[in-house]
Amino acid sequence: MAASILKVAGNNIAGISRCARHTLPSVRALSLSLPVRQGVPQSLWKLGRLNHVAIAVPDLEKATALYRDVLGAQVSATVPLPEHGVYTVFVELGNTKLELLHPLGEKSPIAGFLQKNKAGGMHHICIEVDDINAAIADLKERKIRLLSPEPRIGAHGKPVMFLHPKDCDGVLVEIEQA
Repeated sequence: MAASILKVAGNNIAGISRCARHTLPSVRALSLSLPVRQGVPQSLWKLGRLNHVAIAVPDLEKATALYRDVLGAQVSATVPLPEHGVYTVFVELGNTKLELLHPLGEKSPIAGFLQKNKAGGMHHICIEVDDINAAIADLKERKIRLLSPEPRIGAHGKPVMFLHPKDCDGVLVEIEQA
């Protein structure tokens, strides 16, 4: 149908002067794009909502005060996670959270991040999955590198797995059991 309309429009334009043609509105072709998931094989697991965006901060108290006192957000208490080498504070945003990360010990991965990024910055995103074990098996099969051999318990007390940023368009992605 769109091709017919364009053909008729093209035939009618032939007899119009060059100046008049420039004043005519352009005709856009109809988009016949397919749904994004069409052609993607059904998976045994599903990607869920964005759980949080993690931000590495050089001064945890200052960052917490910014979100709590200046921006008026509800923030959690500071929680040490020695198994991950970080202190965390969660900032509630209604539809998701921010996770403020600060190094816990010299071998903290956040300490290394902050050495390269003195002012701090976005560290990773966390997306929920409905079946983390199926997700891990599928991601391994698809040659997505994982940063640990097995899931670990994350800040929410649920299993998590980090995916290598080089396999995720430069973004460190954490998946978490919903």
